[in-house]
Amino acid sequence: MRVHIQNHQNDGNPRATLEQWHAAVARAGEKGRGLEISIGQSEADFAAAIGEVNALITSSRVVQNLLPAADAAKLELIFLTHAGVDSLTKGDFIPPGVTLLNNSGAHGAKAAEFALMAVLMLANHMPLFADQQREELWQRKLASALDGRRATIIGIGAIGGAIAQWLKAFGMHVTGVRTSAEPHPHCDRVVANTGLDAVLPETEFLVIVAPSTPQTFQILNRHRISLLPAHAGVVNIGRGELVEQDALLDALDQGALAGAVLDVTTPEPVPPGHRLWKTRNLILTPHMSSGDPLTYIPRSLDIFLDNIAAHRAGRPLPNRVDLARGY
Repeated sequence: MRVHIQNHQNDGNPRATLEQWHAAVARAGEKGRGLEISIGQSEADFAAAIGEVNALITSSRVVQNLLPAADAAKLELIFLTHAGVDSLTKGDFIPPGVTLLNNSGAHGAKAAEFALMAVLMLANHMPLFADQQREELWQRKLASALDGRRATIIGIGAIGGAIAQWLKAFGMHVTGVRTSAEPHPHCDRVVANTGLDAVLPETEFLVIVAPSTPQTFQILNRHRISLLPAHAGVVNIGRGELVEQDALLDALDQGALAGAVLDVTTPEPVPPGHRLWKTRNLILTPHMSSGDPLTYIPRSLDIFLDNIAAHRAGRPLPNRVDLARGY
């Protein structure tokens, strides 16, 4: 099987190297045998390789911008070096008969640590103190520990489950929200998306990490924001489209919510002069919560090789994406 890695030059994510590939193959043992590898950085590299490739490791930007015009007759698998596939649901970018995979599972540890940090920041009023620092205002406000407090996580997949595990370690009561109410080992309870309204009034920390689908678009809308207690905080590391953003910013500016940490926004990047830069009690980060330059690509390659082993054995592929569902 011939594998080609096509790095994107400008997406800001870690780039795969041949050294990382060979290290992953060595870790994989038998699973990594019989694979030919090439790696590209430019459009010319892609054009030279794609005609003979059976499996492509790349980003959705490459799939959207380069693949439609390519002759990829031998292509069987596309493995994305990220989890989100929402941009690929907006067109016919995947050739017929080609299976799409993502790297779900590579982000859990880093994203969960970021979410824990964000919850701790909110619990200790850090957005407020950041505002006061800029205003040269010394005004104390005491904070309580996380033990016994209530968190709700929208999206209990690989990342959401890892976040729940951390929050439980701090003694929190964790409610998970997902498509079905199937129990999760790190949640005290799980409710379906249709039960979200009932749990928001008791939620002190709301963490959003669901995929972007038509069903999750603005799942935190103005009405649901109004259901949260005034002392609640919001963390979004999923997609900006999951939140009715102006409604959230209104609530922060009006003191109807205590704070927020947003790693994803609409739009991205945030342009100069946008109200996001000036909203009170808000910490803003540039979509970096899950990217670990030391582990992101190695873990992604390990996941790819696990899927290759399943493909060769005729087993279901663990990371297969259903574009109709959006994940």
